[in-house]
Amino acid sequence: MLIGELAERAGTSTRALRYYETHGLVRPARSANGYRVYDEAELHVVREIRSLLAVGFGLDDIRPFVACLRAGNASGHVCPDSVAVLRRKLAEVDAGIARLHTVRQELRDQLAHARKQREETCLRLRTPPSSP
Repeated sequence: MLIGELAERAGTSTRALRYYETHGLVRPARSANGYRVYDEAELHVVREIRSLLAVGFGLDDIRPFVACLRAGNASGHVCPDSVAVLRRKLAEVDAGIARLHTVRQELRDQLAHARKQREETCLRLRTPPSSP
């Protein structure tokens, strides 16, 4: 298939495919007239790339998954290098979640403090001054 058909079937653009190619992730064959020609295996690789990009992986993180597919595996997730990337990304996500929990608690504390300050201010404004 030509680049336009691959782009359509993979749900991406021809520009993205050329970008993946310049980074060594996609390897088209060339026809006699110089057109890029892709097979079903490259379609599978591009779909893997897109699914990993969609969840926040960078191109360098994706390389082991592509290598795993090129080694003949049905999934790019089964090779040791891919598993190592998955574990590292999971640790990054867990750390991010922990930071967000801390931020959420800090915001809750600040809101509680603001509410208390507002209530005290309103109480002072409503309480008539005592006479001597």
